[in-house]
Amino acid sequence: MDLLLGVALVLGVMILVHEWGHFIAARMFGVRVDVFSIGFGPRLFGWKRGATDYRISALPLGGYVRMAGADLSEVDSGDQPPTGSPDELMSKPRWQRAVIAFAGPAVNLVFPILLLTAYFVAIGVPYPAFEDQPVIVKGVPANSAAAVAGLQAGDKVVSINGQPSPDWAHAGKIISQVEPNTKLSVEVENDGTRRTLEIPVQAKDIEQPEHLLGFAPVKPLLEDVAPGMPAARAGLKENDLILSVDGKKIQWWGEFTERIRGSNGKPVALDVERKGQIVHVVVTPTPQPAANDHGETVYQIGVQRHEDLAYKRVNFFEGARDAGVKTFETIEETLGVVGRLFSGRVSVKQLQSVVGISRAAGQAVHQGPLAVISLMVLISVNLGILNLLPIPILDGGTILLLAIEGGLRRDLSLAFKERFVQVGLVFLLVLFAYVMYNDVVRLLPIHS
Repeated sequence: MDLLLGVALVLGVMILVHEWGHFIAARMFGVRVDVFSIGFGPRLFGWKRGATDYRISALPLGGYVRMAGADLSEVDSGDQPPTGSPDELMSKPRWQRAVIAFAGPAVNLVFPILLLTAYFVAIGVPYPAFEDQPVIVKGVPANSAAAVAGLQAGDKVVSINGQPSPDWAHAGKIISQVEPNTKLSVEVENDGTRRTLEIPVQAKDIEQPEHLLGFAPVKPLLEDVAPGMPAARAGLKENDLILSVDGKKIQWWGEFTERIRGSNGKPVALDVERKGQIVHVVVTPTPQPAANDHGETVYQIGVQRHEDLAYKRVNFFEGARDAGVKTFETIEETLGVVGRLFSGRVSVKQLQSVVGISRAAGQAVHQGPLAVISLMVLISVNLGILNLLPIPILDGGTILLLAIEGGLRRDLSLAFKERFVQVGLVFLLVLFAYVMYNDVVRLLPIHS
């Protein structure tokens, strides 16, 4: 039930939003829309209003808007060639057709702001609950900059770079503004004695604040275990609490990840608490398909931590601002992944097809409204960006063709455009099949 509801909320709504963008732009320019379909293939049911047949089709893997007089080379065009009627797509100027093609992805990029604004205003802006707590050092990674500088468990951070009494949220903001290859001045108090530490800061330390202030007070409780990854194959499950790694007791999530990253791919013995029972598990971390931004190999087992959240009440303008920031961050992250895909630093095997997305949607429904909305934001941004890539059959490919025709000041031949679309269709079908194959293989218990 969670799976079906998740697919309907995440994939269904995002496809609807995308096609709605095309539809509104087409109507704005006076283009007649014959079909507005969620899904492909045979029509299951629907209704007709005006000239448009609104329908649900058999294959819920996408959707389309069929506009009157569309170029016959387009996959979602009908079988009737343009007649030259003023309400047909091909009768409109190229810039209007480009705007119509751009509108779908554009709405996908704007929709998360509206969705997040509504959630933030109604519920509040979520943040990790520990961020309200003062910074009291729980433990320090071995050989980290903080450890070398003398930061110890039990130290209470009094000030950072002269700014007094920071909580974890304030401390994180200060660290994020520090320039690499400088020093962080940290005043701490322990047993009534104060001392000031000068901690050297490298770029990777800014991304991993535990190297500067020690482990955040987050319990090593698992929220999700990715199928096909080492953790799932070893038998780890949702809600497992990690107690020790290779016989060494741990209390915080940062300690756990530090041990996994430092395993160098060797098997790691875990003691976990599951429903009041102690379970012994051996897991073998695997390296990421690509090194991180600093050229270091990162080992992982495929788990996600549970995080207790608190909510900050905001007004509409604050909610809209925070929603815009969150959406922009998601766009930046997605563009980064796309860039690493094309550069080969991220493997195509890491992509998810409808199988993986459906599982994630079902898991999100199980976790609650915030998880569903977060996934909807991620999928919407991905749809927007990926559809703008200049690949035949995608909206970006349509815009590219229109730009070429505009530069040439003439239409390209129908034969050329049909071949252009066929190349894109074959490419996407092969990619889709490959990604789906990897998704299915990850779900198999024999996958290793």
